[in-house]
Amino acid sequence: MKRIFLKYLADLRFAIFLLLLIAIFSIIGTVIQQDQSIEQYQLDYPLTNSIFGFINWKFIINYGLDHVYKTWWFITLLIIFSISLLSCTFLQQLPALKIARRCQFFRTKTPFQKLKIKTELNPKLFTKIQFLLTTNNYSIFQQKNILYCYKGLIGRIAPIIVHISMILILLGAVLGAIGGFNGQEIIPKSETFTIQNIINKGVFTEIPKINTRINDFWITYNKQTGIDQFYSNLSFLNNSGTELNNQTISVNHPAKYKGVTYYQTDWDLIGLRLRINNEKVIQYPLISPLMNKEKIWISWIPLSEDFTDGITVLINNLQGYISLYDNKGEFITNLEVNETIDLNSKITLVDILSSTGLQIKTDPGISTIYTGFAFLMISTLISYQTYSQIWLLKTKNNLYIGGNTTRAKYDFEIEFKNLINETK
Repeated sequence: MKRIFLKYLADLRFAIFLLLLIAIFSIIGTVIQQDQSIEQYQLDYPLTNSIFGFINWKFIINYGLDHVYKTWWFITLLIIFSISLLSCTFLQQLPALKIARRCQFFRTKTPFQKLKIKTELNPKLFTKIQFLLTTNNYSIFQQKNILYCYKGLIGRIAPIIVHISMILILLGAVLGAIGGFNGQEIIPKSETFTIQNIINKGVFTEIPKINTRINDFWITYNKQTGIDQFYSNLSFLNNSGTELNNQTISVNHPAKYKGVTYYQTDWDLIGLRLRINNEKVIQYPLISPLMNKEKIWISWIPLSEDFTDGITVLINNLQGYISLYDNKGEFITNLEVNETIDLNSKITLVDILSSTGLQIKTDPGISTIYTGFAFLMISTLISYQTYSQIWLLKTKNNLYIGGNTTRAKYDFEIEFKNLINETK
């Protein structure tokens, strides 16, 4: 019963059916945004406008279409497909490889008649053609007047390596789904944080407790004053606050520490530090009234005790200056860091407080996936090796010779004819 069940799993039609199911659900996971808030799905898929009459936010949430790749049924499909590949490898591919390694002698002329590539020679040429086959890198097996030759056996290994690579890729995907996590943090410069804002995680995920300090955040600009790159300098600390590791990250250049990857994704301005009339430094908040549609921040600085007089501050970059406007909205001047201006009160810009946006994630299956793709590339190269077979049978009056190949049959015909011509 077990063998019958494994043969059913190893059936090509069953494997194709599973692959189609996995492809369909993967397409659904691509079309429907994953790991969003319920409010976002309620906005995008309202009950009053269901797609096809039944796809709305309740349907998506109830059936796990908001996190397809982490659902139990999708992971189960991957596991069954992996078992199918393993069954096919052990029940079909490995036995086929063993058969290919066996000596398959033709003891009569009848099997030669079934070959498309064949001819007859003088039996005196038996020794010469044997020598030529050796020089053409054929492995030769002989029983008296019978020869069996083959080359390119490594090409028969390619399907097995393909199965191994696909199993590794699927295994890596499952490991990432059940053991990985994805989080986002917006951290002010000079602050220390631990990973808390988790967007999604696997059922067996343990969130590491890593103390991280944002030492600095800065932006470089191009000649057209457009943003060129974001940078954040991170320090990884132990429980006593001692720095264990220091890395600077930027977009497309993440930091890695204890299996956790830190990506630079966003930035924000949160406040200004100003000194009024050479007194103590006061911190003023910045707000973004355009709701992140455009990077512009404003604040208001009172210049009188009754708050009837003041100036408006506007800032849209991190180049080290702010723009000042009066109560009528007219431009006054730009004020740089450590610069002082006298507007009935002396105002000194001490610092512009920024924060960095980080995406923090770990994927325990990523190395397994990369290994699987490496095996897949190797199998592609190996598959170009043609597995060719040649049989010889020497009788009293004739030398029968014929051959067969798995691919590149035209090239094999040319090789076979050249071999016969050299022999003659």
